[in-house]
Amino acid sequence: MMGRIFGFVRRGAQLARSLESRTAQWLSRLAESSGCCARRREAGMATAEYAVGTVAAAAFAVVLYKIVTGGQVSGLVTAIVRRALTSLA
Repeated sequence: MMGRIFGFVRRGAQLARSLESRTAQWLSRLAESSGCCARRREAGMATAEYAVGTVAAAAFAVVLYKIVTGGQVSGLVTAIVRRALTSLA
């Protein structure tokens, strides 16, 4: 189970790096073709970094969802809640 989760994380990181590279290349070509100044190129790179951060956050959310909805974690949380409720009674 954990191997599959780490596989998802690894694949998400690969996709994020690929997206960052492609976006940077696209922005570079766009800036060269429009004759933009260097300041504008850096603004585009900030946009690419936000895109990579968004993809990484989505991948992390998927991993957390898989972990929390897994049988072991659900059973563990149920056991903790039962133990807490029985100690109160």
